[in-house]
Amino acid sequence: MGFETNFNTLINTTFTMELLSNRVNELAESETLAMTRISNQLKAQGHDVINLSIGQPDFNTPKYIKEAAVEALDKNFTFYPPVPGYADLREAICLKFKRDNNLEYKPEQIVVSTGAKQSLANVFMSMVNPGDEIVIPIPYWVTYKELVKLSEGKAVYIHATVDSDFKVSPEQVEAAITDKTRLFIFSSPCNPSGTFYRKEELEALAAVFERHPNVYIVSDEIYELINFTGRHESIAQFESIRDRVIIINGVSKGFAMTGWRIGYMAAPAFIAKACDKLQGQITSGACSIAQRASMAAVLNNPSENPDLKIMVAAFKDRRDFLLDILKEIPGLKTNVPDGAFYIFSDCSFYFGKTDGETIIQDGNDLSMFLLYQAHVAMVAGNAFGDPNCIRLSYAISKEDLRKAVTRIKETLARLK
Repeated sequence: MGFETNFNTLINTTFTMELLSNRVNELAESETLAMTRISNQLKAQGHDVINLSIGQPDFNTPKYIKEAAVEALDKNFTFYPPVPGYADLREAICLKFKRDNNLEYKPEQIVVSTGAKQSLANVFMSMVNPGDEIVIPIPYWVTYKELVKLSEGKAVYIHATVDSDFKVSPEQVEAAITDKTRLFIFSSPCNPSGTFYRKEELEALAAVFERHPNVYIVSDEIYELINFTGRHESIAQFESIRDRVIIINGVSKGFAMTGWRIGYMAAPAFIAKACDKLQGQITSGACSIAQRASMAAVLNNPSENPDLKIMVAAFKDRRDFLLDILKEIPGLKTNVPDGAFYIFSDCSFYFGKTDGETIIQDGNDLSMFLLYQAHVAMVAGNAFGDPNCIRLSYAISKEDLRKAVTRIKETLARLK
């Protein structure tokens, strides 16, 4: 009976997959969302799962932003908004770039979307033709590689490790560029590593791109406000390449607004116009109420924002706490991330070890072993292009971080 059931399931799955497009069949499920789904299933079964896979701040949206949303409702901002976003929101985003980054943009260079993920998808679908190459440093955010698939491009990966603070060198970037290279995409601060590129490092990368005028740079700056260096640096600051930089940002992380689903891009006008055209055929404008709330967010000067200061201070405190207690676990190698809220730890010390039943071969094996044996959820480095690592989020309380590390330590001690 079991064999027949499994066989029929396989046949039905194969049949239904044939009815779907190759585009969808070749697309992977987001590994971060998948881990959250599995964690929730275990919780529903009665297990006490500590979730270190989460990619959102555990803070509430500030009151002044929520009040702006209520005001928008009272003023009946309930009709279709313009596709690229309300004009005054795009003007506010331009003011933000001038105030925070000393960058000059016009409203026609800004497109507001349903999250930074849609902003990225707009860029890929507007700029990449089949066979075009996209250079991506490893580790990368999980969606980058899937957007390459959707746009029928070809990913070219550059590997960075914990020993280089997960940063790629100008020489690596230079070696990866060919006459087919269309885009270079990276994030700073980085998800998953928390790596933050400093001005001199970005300047060295910009010098490489100066020699390759056909390459456009996608700078994912969604974690701009969650950094522990005191100042964000954007590669768009270098005038020699500024007209080829596409900045992706949004309100999700810095303002604890993940559920509001507002992202935005700043780009050369012809790219913004193309993304506006594409978005008009897919989703049209982002939620009107969320846009009004987001305007309150971006108009707030981060240097004078007490909610942001409290959140960033809490994340830095948790980072230091987690780095300290991770030292209790033999074999884990970590960098000291300067932003975001993740530790990307090299766990290759445990590869080849076993508890007598499970043999650990890579980060995926280790993360699943810890999920089912320690009931601690994390994301395998495989999802970010580096199977030697695991990603731990510290967007939870210090008490839960301590409990999680204790469980991890006790469980890994069983591996010989």
